[in-house]
Amino acid sequence: MDNSIKKDLASNWFKLLQNAICNDILELENNKIKFQSTSWKRNSKKDEGGGEYRILKNGKIFEKVGVNFSKVYGKFPKKFQKNIPGAEKDPRFWASGISIVMHMQNPHIPAMHFNTRYISTQKNWFGGGMDVTPAIKDDNEKNKFHKTLKLMCDQHNKNYYKKYKKWCDEYFYLPHRKEARGIGGIFFDYKDDNFEKDFKFVRDVGITFQMIFNEIIRKKIKKKWSLKEKEKQYIKRGRYAEFNLLYDRGTKFGLQTGGNVEGILMSLPPLAKWK
Repeated sequence: MDNSIKKDLASNWFKLLQNAICNDILELENNKIKFQSTSWKRNSKKDEGGGEYRILKNGKIFEKVGVNFSKVYGKFPKKFQKNIPGAEKDPRFWASGISIVMHMQNPHIPAMHFNTRYISTQKNWFGGGMDVTPAIKDDNEKNKFHKTLKLMCDQHNKNYYKKYKKWCDEYFYLPHRKEARGIGGIFFDYKDDNFEKDFKFVRDVGITFQMIFNEIIRKKIKKKWSLKEKEKQYIKRGRYAEFNLLYDRGTKFGLQTGGNVEGILMSLPPLAKWK
């Protein structure tokens, strides 16, 4: 398959998923609030792509949710080339993806994160995953979340869930705190086995996330919470912010490739606290 076709298929899917997930969010909010949409360009002087990030704030369910789509291309700065597969000798790249972070009003509903991307240098690969960060422990929710991910992964490869869960656990970890960010999920990168099979897996990851967040929210939407529980959520959000600013690859990649700063930092919670 021609490389340009692969790029179009991937970026079109990410854009379609952005629209579908935004529609679900608006439906959960009973269409009583709207997204603020911002389109941006990577380079104002020449065509190097760009994207659109959508932010919804102060909803009945979502305190803040960001749904970001990007499609950018150009050249990596020399100092970053050696860190990117396939860019060591040729700095040209193309990248598209979707990134979603949900911060909830109700502390019983966990923060949720999802992203998938396709990157093309002299090599081509998919990456992404999803994870959940609760402020209040819920073992039933945790078990069902991981069971759902395993069922989805097993449809593609029996080794995926164990491998990508381990990768997620190791990735979403705060070394300076010696603690996990949340209850994990799946994470994968540099996935270049077979485009058609990999792309099908990436689509299933997106659809599964869509199903999971709808199910979790609808189950807990009416659950009562206290100010003490809200304080717990604010403290947990502090940990979330620490990870995203210190360790997150997507944050680093976006800033290194001239992405939109507000779109990249949309993952940060609206309010967080530290003891």
